[in-house]
Amino acid sequence: MATLRETRDRITSVKNTSKITQAMSMVATAKLRRAQDAITAARPFANQVQKILSNLSSSDAEYVHPFFEQRSTVLNIAIIAISSDRGLCGAFNTNMLRVLSSRIAELKSAHPKATIHLVPVGKRSVSAARKGNDAIAQEFNDVFGKLDYSTAVQIADLVTDNFLSGQYDHVEIIGNQFVNVMRQEVRTTQLLPIIPTQVEQGNSSAVDYIYEPSQNEILNTLLPMYIKLQIWTGLLDSNAAEQAARRMAMENATTNARDLITELQLIYNRERQAAITTEMLEIVGGAEALASA
Repeated sequence: MATLRETRDRITSVKNTSKITQAMSMVATAKLRRAQDAITAARPFANQVQKILSNLSSSDAEYVHPFFEQRSTVLNIAIIAISSDRGLCGAFNTNMLRVLSSRIAELKSAHPKATIHLVPVGKRSVSAARKGNDAIAQEFNDVFGKLDYSTAVQIADLVTDNFLSGQYDHVEIIGNQFVNVMRQEVRTTQLLPIIPTQVEQGNSSAVDYIYEPSQNEILNTLLPMYIKLQIWTGLLDSNAAEQAARRMAMENATTNARDLITELQLIYNRERQAAITTEMLEIVGGAEALASA
């Protein structure tokens, strides 16, 4: 049975832990607000680029951009796996790595001769990739401390150059998407080759574009931008989802610590009361022994 001192020390330790988790929750809340504003601001532009691209890809033009090329034989697959740089964010990284492992198994089953090339983004993803048996194309560590668009450009240049040169036949992104403060989802998105989105007939939102300059030149300019934008929004989504997950995890940890403090305080009071009762009985017993002597 724990002594009074051990119980008191444990109460002090848990109180200190609760202060740390509460502070981390407040920091995550501040970071979440900025990250949420960033992804909210980026999505309208990304959606508009997607609409324009849908119109361009659905037209009856003879020109087909290399980014739309569906390879008959898939021998090399690249996966951009986005995680966090730090832990203490609940099941955020665990869920992503579980989906990544499952997706790799699916791709190997569908393409037995294919080689998987991982592009891990974030320390947790890099650490997991190093422990695995799949090839690592390039590592991106410490990107979320100061998230910058140049990181998305580097990743986009890596995968697009290799796709155009024939070193990659298929490219996907796996990462957490920020749905709301309470919900984050791991999603897999095919990046290359681009899947054309057909515009529905009779859709009132469809726009009949006049291309100036030519459609080919627009595609050559727009598609590399689209790839960079897809990766950039993936990074922003993951960053916002990470801060939301960390805030929730730290709030739960703080609540659990306070509940534990309450339980330990009750135990401490019972032990202290028992110790006082024991001392009183010893005093009374000693007095009775002296009186009868």
